[in-house]
Amino acid sequence: MTAPDAGRGIWDGEETRTFTGLPHDSFRILHVSTGNVCRSPITERLTRHALADRLGDPLWGGLVVESAGTWGHEGAPMEANAETVLAEFGADASGFMGRELLDEHVIMADLVLTATRDHRQQVISMGHSAGLRTFTLKEFTRLVKAIDTATLPPLEEGLVIRARALVRAAAALRGWLLAPTAEADEVFDPYGAPLPFFRSIGDEINEALDPVVTALTGVRARA
Repeated sequence: MTAPDAGRGIWDGEETRTFTGLPHDSFRILHVSTGNVCRSPITERLTRHALADRLGDPLWGGLVVESAGTWGHEGAPMEANAETVLAEFGADASGFMGRELLDEHVIMADLVLTATRDHRQQVISMGHSAGLRTFTLKEFTRLVKAIDTATLPPLEEGLVIRARALVRAAAALRGWLLAPTAEADEVFDPYGAPLPFFRSIGDEINEALDPVVTALTGVRARA
């Protein structure tokens, strides 16, 4: 296996979810889209921004957030309009480089959130027992909204334990809470679109992330 790039954490070469420079007990969130230059970079950086806003800790209690693309533009910067959208949210777009989705990214991920159902299926088809921890972003949001967060482990037990419990609870609900339409779980691709469409996608992603980050951290967004 090859290691994930140094900017995302350095794999220590063991067949475990262990990265040098990071807590051994960590929870990795992987955002997946097609090129890893529009939707998944926006989602990655908005997730990091929301976690920092609520928790302040640079490592967010062991939560690690990254992204990749099923046809990822390896080493490419994110789209300029995506950077603009992130700046308008106050999120940091600096230092981003696109990457292609590899087996080790899926193996190491505790939660995979995809832009579309097709991306979800592509991740699951890679194997690695990914089915129970792979959702579209909007699907996961819908399921999380139905979970009584009082049933999750308290924050005193740690964010990693709480996050793992949240994923298990969402997976258990998947067959019971179906999407109202096929498109309801999709985030459409803004690649090549004008800035107003990128802004609408950014708003859509941010709205979907809010209840997820709130459930993970137990902290609501600042007013």
